[in-house]
Amino acid sequence: MIGISVTHMSHIETGNTKLSLQVLVDLAIALEVRTDDLLYDKSFAERNTAIEAIVQILDTCTTQQIRVIEDIIKATKTSLSQHF
Repeated sequence: MIGISVTHMSHIETGNTKLSLQVLVDLAIALEVRTDDLLYDKSFAERNTAIEAIVQILDTCTTQQIRVIEDIIKATKTSLSQHF
């Protein structure tokens, strides 16, 4: 799909050859994922996606709303730490 041989792909998968930036980008396009999804474990990518969503929400808030949300987050984090 991306113009590399099966052997080359196998060598990439086993770490026997270096992955070029172009091949990484081509793989991400072919798989319809972000390059970060290929470079980082799924939990890291999911965490970053959640953080990006939170930042987008905060961008629409007033300063006062952000302070209230900060207090809520701190209280929630404390509660989670006590129970998990």
